Amino acid sequence: MKISIIIPVLNEEQNVAPLAQQVYDALKNSEYDFETVIVDDGSTDNTAEEVLKIKGKNVVLIELRKNYGQSAALKAGIDYATGDYIATLDGDLQNDPADILRMMDVIKEKRCDVVTGIRQKRQDGMILRKVPSKIANKIVRKVSKTNIIDNGCAIKVFKADIAKEIKLYGEMHRFIAISATNEGAKVEQIPVNHRARLAGESKYGLGRTFKVISDLILMRFASKYASRPMHLLGSIGVKAVFIGIVILMYLLVLKIMGDDIWGRPIIFVGIIFLFGGFQIITTGITMDLLMRTHYESQDKKVYKIRNTELADK
Repeated sequence: MKISIIIPVLNEEQNVAPLAQQVYDALKNSEYDFETVIVDDGSTDNTAEEVLKIKGKNVVLIELRKNYGQSAALKAGIDYATGDYIATLDGDLQNDPADILRMMDVIKEKRCDVVTGIRQKRQDGMILRKVPSKIANKIVRKVSKTNIIDNGCAIKVFKADIAKEIKLYGEMHRFIAISATNEGAKVEQIPVNHRARLAGESKYGLGRTFKVISDLILMRFASKYASRPMHLLGSIGVKAVFIGIVILMYLLVLKIMGDDIWGRPIIFVGIIFLFGGFQIITTGITMDLLMRTHYESQDKKVYKIRNTELADK
């Protein structure tokens, strides 16, 4: 069995060599072969040069042409990985590579597809990091309908086939465990060590909050309605049409009774609901036809199989 450790980095010239050494020390005496794939996400310092100085540690460097963001960098590493399992780490030395082997034990014992960490005794600032993180995780759990406790924890281990089929874009790396859950993967969570950053500065911080919220909304829609958008849009459209009809029928009754209804704002409300509802319904039909084309033209299955094996071997 082989583990590919994916580490996206941006301007981490002081951390890449110590981190590669820690990964090597943690896994060198284990039962697994391993490779450390460091993805340089458009660094402007000497990060790439420092990686190339690392000798005898099974390290591979992938240099992106520019700064694409952590999700793209992570996806590049996953696409390159050759291991049976894929582990992810941050490049700031705050994750402990020794936790990877504990996660591998959980995968074998629980027969799960993904193990994600829950940072214990976080070595971050209370006001700017811990409190916002707790609030954000609570919102994400509520919106995504999952029980992932710490979405911001970078250390995770996946079966390779699960990791490679997850689509990563925008800020979706934060929701990679949720994406795996939405794909039907069995996810376990364990406490992991968390260390203070000793060098460099955080590159992927809270400044992208609004992008994260946008991706969260998109992820929720994609996970629940991507293969059946008409179930959402059709329901909304029918309700809007019904409200519009009720309003206009009410005004018609008033008109028959002799009331002057011209110029009342409620007329425009009824018209907006009526025609807006029809527009939403037609949009849902269009999206539904597109999704059918997506699956049928590429002969894609609407289901995924976790595993097949003989019960009595």
